[in-house]
Amino acid sequence: MSVLILAVARILDLAFNIYIFIVIARALISWVNPDPYNPIVRFLHNATDPALYRLRRLIPFLQAGAFDFSPIALLILLSVVQQVVVSFLYQLAH
Repeated sequence: MSVLILAVARILDLAFNIYIFIVIARALISWVNPDPYNPIVRFLHNATDPALYRLRRLIPFLQAGAFDFSPIALLILLSVVQQVVVSFLYQLAH
């Protein structure tokens, strides 16, 4: 049973890391004027827009004028949740 929990913890850790890189890529492409019909750009927007939209609705001051701090807040939130969930699963496995 502990091997299964350990495997789930590693998969979740990897999933969090991949999503964190997707959010970083989304933030980086927002600095340029990307083609909205590019499949990569569409994937990045489709993967991150739901989380960013909810975060912007929850904390409206994340958009200050021309600056959007919601990707930074999402990265911090993802990192905290990743640490809590993965650490809990590792503790549970041992």
